[in-house]
Amino acid sequence: MASSTRDGDAHDDEIRLWREDGWWIAKDVETGVTTQGESRGEALDNLDEAVALHRGEAGHEPSEEELRETGIEPEDNTTGDQEPPDVLE
Repeated sequence: MASSTRDGDAHDDEIRLWREDGWWIAKDVETGVTTQGESRGEALDNLDEAVALHRGEAGHEPSEEELRETGIEPEDNTTGDQEPPDVLE
């Protein structure tokens, strides 16, 4: 269902979509998550994925089996006494 925000009021599940520097920008107002894409559809698809990740509804730590399927041997890949990089926390 589509609605207008011309009255200035925010609506549940509101997204904003605009064009900037040749890219389509999509923002989920509630979470503040913002993405971009070369087309409107791509920007919206990216937003769906990013919001799901933000809410913890997508993504997971890979299992040892999944790691092996990508050619990584879990026993040979440890951080030892080092802290993992920020991106892995």
